[in-house]
Amino acid sequence: MYTKKMEEDLDCGLLLAMKVLGGKWKCCILDAINRGVTRPSEIARYIPEASTRVIEIQLAELLFYGIVDKCAEEVYPKRTEYQLTDLGRTLLPILSQIDRWGLAHATVLKNVQSSNKLINPCLSSLR
Repeated sequence: MYTKKMEEDLDCGLLLAMKVLGGKWKCCILDAINRGVTRPSEIARYIPEASTRVIEIQLAELLFYGIVDKCAEEVYPKRTEYQLTDLGRTLLPILSQIDRWGLAHATVLKNVQSSNKLINPCLSSLR
């Protein structure tokens, strides 16, 4: 059985926030749910770049941390929806700020990305 070699610092707010929000699509998933896109299949269409499996995993992590609730109706076919919890709604102003920051700096970031300056420093020694 795997055990972590180093204890995590659970007194660090940034580390805790990254455990909850870390993941390529979690912010987009939360945005989708906030906009009323609540079914996993709808979320997959809303974020076509993300695989269905990744969306399912990240929804499970958000559920684990109490950021979203899962509502499953006992009908056929089974209908599963997600909604933000009170704790999840406290993230909305933060996500809004991140969105504003991205839009404010979009030109610079797009230029950097298009000029191939985003080279993985770990791989640069292999060239």
